[in-house]
Amino acid sequence: MRLKTILNRIQKFKSFVYESADWDQTLAGHLCLVVTVMARANSRPMCSGCERVGPGYDTMKPRRFEFIPIWNIPVFFEYAVRRVGCRSCGVRVEKLPWASGKRTLTTVYMQFLAHWARKLSWKETAISFRTTWDKVGQAVEYVVEWGLKHREVSPIFAMGVDEIQYARGHKYLTLVYQIDDLTRLLWVGQERTVETFEKFFQMIGPEVASKIEFVCSDMWKPYLKVIRERCAQALHILDRFHIVAKMNDAVDDVRAEEARKMRAAGHEILKHTRWCLLKRKQNLTQDQRFRLRDLLHYNLRTVRAY
Repeated sequence: MRLKTILNRIQKFKSFVYESADWDQTLAGHLCLVVTVMARANSRPMCSGCERVGPGYDTMKPRRFEFIPIWNIPVFFEYAVRRVGCRSCGVRVEKLPWASGKRTLTTVYMQFLAHWARKLSWKETAISFRTTWDKVGQAVEYVVEWGLKHREVSPIFAMGVDEIQYARGHKYLTLVYQIDDLTRLLWVGQERTVETFEKFFQMIGPEVASKIEFVCSDMWKPYLKVIRERCAQALHILDRFHIVAKMNDAVDDVRAEEARKMRAAGHEILKHTRWCLLKRKQNLTQDQRFRLRDLLHYNLRTVRAY
């Protein structure tokens, strides 16, 4: 089976034909396959601006567009791009069905690289398919842009918001997830401020926000403030980890204050008891269990707090 036959079966473009497939070399000296693409004689180019068909203006020099490798052999489409005399946009380059804008990678190849970039690092993906790290980055950028342009954010019944640190010096990103029947990342914002989180609700609009029934978050005050104002109708579920952390802080504050007063009075009952009170029971050492058991017999504010 010839390469042209395979391409006509899986990657056929209306108004274009594959003329020939020949061996050549890349700029790095590697063997490659170059597939010459021609426009049909009776076809008219499509304007890349308004996507209307118009008369041909002239033809540019042949350009190469990188396609998915076959047996790890690089494959290129070579085509002399036409220019269109468009009534609305003026003279523009024609719209190509296999490429987007000025990119030298075919659309299907960018989708291919982006798929593998989810499984491997960008560097490993580039090495595996004999391409460059920059091209893998271009592919991921294209797929992300396409996804953002075509994403649908409604309806949302349950959502979660959290932050992630991406660099030193307390640099954070705000992440918003949909966590109902469909689990997916909805939005990413710079920093974790009120202004940042407000941008998410501006994007989805008040109609979608009014239908949210459950919101899950930690106890970061800017998130609490925005959720209270924008999702007053929703049940707000707080992260158990942060609730327990706050309770532990309260117990430790009571213990520290009472220990200082007792130490001043000459008593050392609360000495070395911090982790007896803060650790999970199953994680206590044998000595800590005995110390906690004895401590619970005293009528102390620390014991009541615990």
